[in-house]
Amino acid sequence: MFSLFLALTLNLNSAVVIPPPSPTPRERKAVAMLVEEVEKRSAIRWKVAAEGAPSIRITRGAGPAEGYSIRSAADGVAIAGNGERGVLFGIGRLLRALEISPSSVELPEPLDLSSAPRYPLRGHQLGYRPKTNSYDGWTVAMWEQYIRDLAVFGANAVELIPPRSDDDDTSPHFPLPPLAMMREMSRLLDEYGLDVWIWYPALEKDYTSPAAIERAMEEWGAVFRHLPRVDAVFVPGGDPGHTPPKTMLALLERQAANLRRYHPKAGMWMSPQGFSKAWMDEFLGILRDRQPDWLAGIVYGPQVRGSIRELRAAVPQRYPIRHYPDITHTRQCQFPVPDWDPAYALTEAREPINPRPLQYARIFRLTQPSTIGFIAYSEGCNDDVNKIVWSALGWDPDADVVQVLREYSRYFIGPQYADTFAQGILALERNWQGPLAVHGGVYNTLRQFQALERAAAPRDRLNWRFQQALYRAYYDAYTRRRLLYETELEEEALERLRQAARTGSAAAMSEAEAVLDRAVARPVAEDWRGRIFELAEALYQSVRMQLSVARYQAIAVGRGANLDTLDEPLNSRPWLKAQFTRIRRMASEQERLEAIGRIVNRTDPGPGGFYDDLGDVSRQPRLVKGKGFDGDPQFLESALMGVSPFPETPFAWTTHAQSLREAPLEMRYPNLDPAARYRLRVVYAGDSQARRIRLTAGNGIQIHPLIDKKQPPEPVEFAIPPEAVRDGELRLRWTQEEGLGGNGRGCQVAEVWLIREPR
Repeated sequence: MFSLFLALTLNLNSAVVIPPPSPTPRERKAVAMLVEEVEKRSAIRWKVAAEGAPSIRITRGAGPAEGYSIRSAADGVAIAGNGERGVLFGIGRLLRALEISPSSVELPEPLDLSSAPRYPLRGHQLGYRPKTNSYDGWTVAMWEQYIRDLAVFGANAVELIPPRSDDDDTSPHFPLPPLAMMREMSRLLDEYGLDVWIWYPALEKDYTSPAAIERAMEEWGAVFRHLPRVDAVFVPGGDPGHTPPKTMLALLERQAANLRRYHPKAGMWMSPQGFSKAWMDEFLGILRDRQPDWLAGIVYGPQVRGSIRELRAAVPQRYPIRHYPDITHTRQCQFPVPDWDPAYALTEAREPINPRPLQYARIFRLTQPSTIGFIAYSEGCNDDVNKIVWSALGWDPDADVVQVLREYSRYFIGPQYADTFAQGILALERNWQGPLAVHGGVYNTLRQFQALERAAAPRDRLNWRFQQALYRAYYDAYTRRRLLYETELEEEALERLRQAARTGSAAAMSEAEAVLDRAVARPVAEDWRGRIFELAEALYQSVRMQLSVARYQAIAVGRGANLDTLDEPLNSRPWLKAQFTRIRRMASEQERLEAIGRIVNRTDPGPGGFYDDLGDVSRQPRLVKGKGFDGDPQFLESALMGVSPFPETPFAWTTHAQSLREAPLEMRYPNLDPAARYRLRVVYAGDSQARRIRLTAGNGIQIHPLIDKKQPPEPVEFAIPPEAVRDGELRLRWTQEEGLGGNGRGCQVAEVWLIREPR
């Protein structure tokens, strides 16, 4: 076995890199990347020469665009790249295969392969703007490193954001002004031979105004003129944007000519994001009837009505479809974490460190076949693992995701971590699956990373990718420990309230309040909490992650600053304490006792009744869930959980079940007494309180028409017509206003009681 290992392993410590004859500037850049990345990890600097052994010999090949072949032998490795990009990606593939550690560079197994990408477009949006959780602090050198990292895994495009977007004008973290950094990034990408896209929102209020059009032409033209390379411009129809299709297309026809003045081969793309049904119909009608030849293609992104397959079927075939998948967010997004535990959703929030390799592989394989590829939406380095997975699958959709993670771990962390760190990433993804209270595996995940942390060399502990995984492992475990503790405290507090008739209302409330306040007075897992803060500081120093508004001047708590929500209450403590203040002002003891009784019996539907907390996956047995994540990861036809905290309300009102756009949200109650009378109590909560909602039963029996939701939320009650339960089953169906644009949310229900009326 040992001799076989020696025969297979190729020592490359003294290798010489032999570039192609008369290398182009981009081929020289790729060779420099190879030499420098090996040196960073090993302190060994390979020579670049015309001959030598062992050698890394780079030649030009012929074959599919961007492809390459790699062959290893006893005297070294030969890479034949199909064009400049083939050379770059062939070198990237070799780097992923090498085992590089201090003073050692080895190829552990022979290579004999040829490869070319399945999708011609494989990129990521890297927006230098204040809204991001880290990018606004990156220097030119940091950008170059990240561009290399993505290229090593097969990315061939980056999308930039102009100085003016739906964002603040400046950031306290900027090392350069926005336009200067945009130019530097365009230059870097051109040096590596990668495509430069611009995401350019149309922000003027009225593009029928000649003055507004001229301002836009001048502003956009100045950006186009300033950049050394632009290959395409993508204009979102919404998020942000509010221009009708006819007006938008007229503007973009002029901007396409404006773009070609400075970049003659660049194309103009557009998405129908956020369109209402009427606008979508108008947009598709223009494409079918006029088929403008200046339009290069269509982008499918968040908030587009319908599925990507439906868009492909509706758009003329002459227009390619590019995907714009949101791989950076976890809730209130295109691909939310399915059945995410509310404790995570409230603390880690919308933009956490979020490796979801297996879930995103599922999403990729379901959605990408209708497209030419993707440039993924990103707002920081929190989604780093997801970027690498999408890049690798864009090259080979059949790639083994676990093997991709091993290559990620070997290349970015170190060869000794190839499997253990990869398995740790998978464990972090599993942490978010299922109810947290019964998920003991969360502690196992932390123990795995603590073992890696103890064994890590100092340079490994300074690695921001290593720090990110540790931060998540500690954060997940701390959140579970708090959830168990605070759930127990609330149960104990309610038990004290149940004794109010014996102890008196004042004593019961004081005792209950003291129990609830233990969450602050006697906190749990303080060592884990302290380590989370240490890792947050380390991540700011290493990669400028802004995990707190107060400490690191993040732009907002919702933009990745989940250090500020680390101790968000995980029970109804704020609401209960507010209720105690209200009850203490009541005039009589009897009133106070009755109010306490309503608190402790709040979820009780009474004899023959039913209660569902639709934001809690363990308490929604009558919710009709639909296809679910596996068949419908955008939840276009399925129920999904949402989160929207309201101050001083029951914890159950911070979460809800919802459906999107015209899809109904449904519940089913079997085995009811057809002779009984029922009434319904319901709480309409969520982040779209301005959207009206209606409720029907059975085959269209109206329970209530479109109504405004209570703001702030509060229970409302409705009688159930006897004919709705005549066959012993009740089906409830909530819908919102049809045809609206925007994010599609609005049909959102937090709690439901079906109460049997006494005879």
